[in-house]
Amino acid sequence: MVLAILLLLFIVLVVIRTPVAFAMGVSSVAVLLMFPIAPMIVIPSRMYASADSFVLLAVPLFILAGSLMERGGIAARLVGLAQALIGHVKGALGMIVVVAEMFFSGISGSSVADVSAISAMLLPAMKRAGYKPEYSVSIIAAASAMGMLIPPCNNMIILGAMINMSIAALFFAGFLPAFVLALLIIALLAVQARIYDLPAGKRASFGQLARAVVDAIIPLGMPLIIFGGILGGIFSPTESAGIAVAYALVVGIFLYKEIKLKDLLPICVETGVTTATVLVLVQLASTFSYLMAIEQLPKLLAGAITSVSSHPIFFLMISNLIFILLGSLLEGAPAMIIFVPILYPIAQQLGVDMLHWGILVITAVGYGLFLPPAGVGIVVGCSVGKVSIASVVKPLTPFFAILLVGLVILTVFPFITTIVPEMMNMHTVTR
Repeated sequence: MVLAILLLLFIVLVVIRTPVAFAMGVSSVAVLLMFPIAPMIVIPSRMYASADSFVLLAVPLFILAGSLMERGGIAARLVGLAQALIGHVKGALGMIVVVAEMFFSGISGSSVADVSAISAMLLPAMKRAGYKPEYSVSIIAAASAMGMLIPPCNNMIILGAMINMSIAALFFAGFLPAFVLALLIIALLAVQARIYDLPAGKRASFGQLARAVVDAIIPLGMPLIIFGGILGGIFSPTESAGIAVAYALVVGIFLYKEIKLKDLLPICVETGVTTATVLVLVQLASTFSYLMAIEQLPKLLAGAITSVSSHPIFFLMISNLIFILLGSLLEGAPAMIIFVPILYPIAQQLGVDMLHWGILVITAVGYGLFLPPAGVGIVVGCSVGKVSIASVVKPLTPFFAILLVGLVILTVFPFITTIVPEMMNMHTVTR
């Protein structure tokens, strides 16, 4: 009864477009007022405990670093490198989007930031080359969904804090799965390039390629410093976020001189607003998840899943579908904050590798962000590309299908996720 009312209140509030964080908070308070299942003090205590984490300090720092690098001219130089590398291939512009996303996502830490930046830079060029706007937005959406796996990723930080898993292990576990998905997207683009007779660009000369590489050395230096420092044990992921901010400031202000001192206050305000949004979600969702837990929702869900099959692969497939759907309706962080605590005990009970499951969760919520019609990523992409969501559905379908094939591959073959952390002795590391 209590659980049903809690979920019903939440669903009604979301349907009437109440922000997800406040929907969770209001429904939690209402249930505690109606039923004495826990004292009211649980709300502030859970909110404080959920945000009192050194790991979560990395979230605002990586958001700030991404904003600084984006406005400091980093993204344009990375796109230039991608174009010099593969610009001569038939249908190269679509592939450039994928390669540029792999470069840029390791800096921005946000898929929504990725789709905004890549769209603004490449959509005009794709239009001039004869790409339909709907097709261009579909390519960018698919590449950005893949880019969720490339660290630093804010959802990885939140997930690691929730299940007490090494953030560094999650970071390094994302690389190979991202590469697999990128190859699948590029293979599809190569086939479509021949079907649609898409143009090829001019091959870059040795001098042009050398200049592009030189221009990209400084942008690529930041992820090398971050991951080299983590791998070498010089600093933690949270400390690496602070290093990233310092690096971005020096590059943007003193080297490229594209960030002025007057730009810093708006950037910091934007970072503060984004960070507040994330942390309010974390805090209010902690109480909501706690109430669902004491009302035995994990046990009920575990019984429902295992009554059909207790095979780990079946659970992982169901988990993938849940997080794709919720990633679309609630966005990535809220979906994880609500349902990871519910599904986590089931994964443990079935003997699922936690690192493998964590990467699948990140992948699935990344897909959900670009699932029409509600995914915030596809909404942003269509807004920048000035196309309707309905017009993007058809060209996006093949890309989403190939991404689902990739998700099945990652689900069935866990070594793709675990091999890199195992080689670095990170697989069993906790914070």
